[in-house]
Amino acid sequence: MQLIKVENPEQGAERVFEIIREELENGRLNVLGLATGSTMIPVYKMWTDSDLDFSNVTSFNLDEYVGIAADSPNSYAYFMKDHLFNKKKFKETNIPDGMAADLDAECRAYEELLVKHPLDIQLLGVGENGHIAFNEPGTSFESVTHVAHLTESTLGVNSQYFENDEKIPETALTMGIMSIMRAKKLILLAFGEKKRDAIAKLLEGEVTLEWPITNLLKHEDFIVITDLEL
Repeated sequence: MQLIKVENPEQGAERVFEIIREELENGRLNVLGLATGSTMIPVYKMWTDSDLDFSNVTSFNLDEYVGIAADSPNSYAYFMKDHLFNKKKFKETNIPDGMAADLDAECRAYEELLVKHPLDIQLLGVGENGHIAFNEPGTSFESVTHVAHLTESTLGVNSQYFENDEKIPETALTMGIMSIMRAKKLILLAFGEKKRDAIAKLLEGEVTLEWPITNLLKHEDFIVITDLEL
């Protein structure tokens, strides 16, 4: 694990930008795993304000809520279009379909695409309880793309971002932990005191199901960017 200490999220976004630019310029970035949430907003803004060229890059998002239409402001599909896809052209973009009639079939199809297009880099945030994507505590490290049941902790945190009184779904489609671990490089961003417990557990070095973030320690190319003093 490589730990990069920064002063604030904007400085963290700059470090991500440097990595992405270098990988693009050296032809090593063809498939990019993307994340959502407030942590990623300064990252994507820096990209859209730049001359970075993603026109030959295929992207895959980590997750999507079940039962939320793609045109809803509460969907991750909407978030990605608003913050990145409407401003930067990608070769192809992929987000799980939370409105699919057969959710298990949608998960299988998404996983098949991930296997067919191996991720060069996966961007990650982390939940206060240590969840990665929507892999909540107790999720098998062997999990692939699946329907996840969200914990009360996650529902409580994420509900603050929901608009128009739309109820936050209790399930989501998410890449599994194994799906994420197959990426060649992982970049995790964690800013602010609410992420302290998760990062502290990571730095303890013990891999445990109760803190999904700790499984990332097994990865050969894992970068953590944080503003926390630890």
